[in-house]
Amino acid sequence: MTPSTIARHMVAWAQAAPMALVFLAFFVIPLALVVTVSFWDYNDWEMIPTFSGRGYTESFEGCLTKLPEACTMLKTYGQTLKFSFLVWFFTLAIGFTVAYFLAFHVTSTTWQIGLSLLCTIPFWTSNVIRMIAWIPLLGRNGLVNKTLVGLHLVDRPVEWLLYSEFSVVLALVHLFTFFMVVPIFNSMIRIDRRLIEAARDAGATGWQTLWNVIVPLSKPGIVIGSIFVVTIVMGDFVTVGVMGGQQIASAGKIVQTHLDALQFPVAAANAVVLLAATLLIIAAMTRLVDVRKEL
Repeated sequence: MTPSTIARHMVAWAQAAPMALVFLAFFVIPLALVVTVSFWDYNDWEMIPTFSGRGYTESFEGCLTKLPEACTMLKTYGQTLKFSFLVWFFTLAIGFTVAYFLAFHVTSTTWQIGLSLLCTIPFWTSNVIRMIAWIPLLGRNGLVNKTLVGLHLVDRPVEWLLYSEFSVVLALVHLFTFFMVVPIFNSMIRIDRRLIEAARDAGATGWQTLWNVIVPLSKPGIVIGSIFVVTIVMGDFVTVGVMGGQQIASAGKIVQTHLDALQFPVAAANAVVLLAATLLIIAAMTRLVDVRKEL
């Protein structure tokens, strides 16, 4: 290698070093510690730094011998996957619609930027505050129930609007739709408008143009937004706890419960399993499209 090539490599490494150190300190090392602790033994009052798979075996005890519906842990992970799928579906539908409107119906770049920034307004407040704001609306004596009763659409207040799976999904969709809007909008704004004009000139209808031109070219943004939403929902425990009335289980709630009980090896083991499940979902998504082209 020539001196100039070596110098360029050294400059490149020097530029990447700060971010690499941050990544190492705040991701790699903490993750390695979590994995290590997940294989420690423990008792009622302390962790024992000896190799043990007790955290994993006790979490999924009986799942291999009992019927699948009798395994509480598998049911909890199944419910978490159901929440992730429902939230992904609704955020994708809303996010794609909003991004399509901004990209193709708002012609002014200034208005596109302005409306995009308008979508960030909810992030000016805490997630907890935005969740609590649903309670006066959905509660037994909330605005929605009073309206339904006042219009004689129901005889008594609807119980399932709050502290239910419905309220959990509603709050999660409200909180995380923006994470779907931005990547899809970023993909759509890059689509060459001449492709759409060519499709129309070829006689394609609006739906055919949408399905055969816009959706395939928006796949990188859809996948990136899906990764954001699914990873957040899979590990969420605050929203599930608040909007579920502490009555609905999820994978994130399991980790929180063991942490509150100071059972750190079990909590770490469940966190590792949850991370592995999330990575499998992300791997499946990234096989659909090369997201590196979008980054």
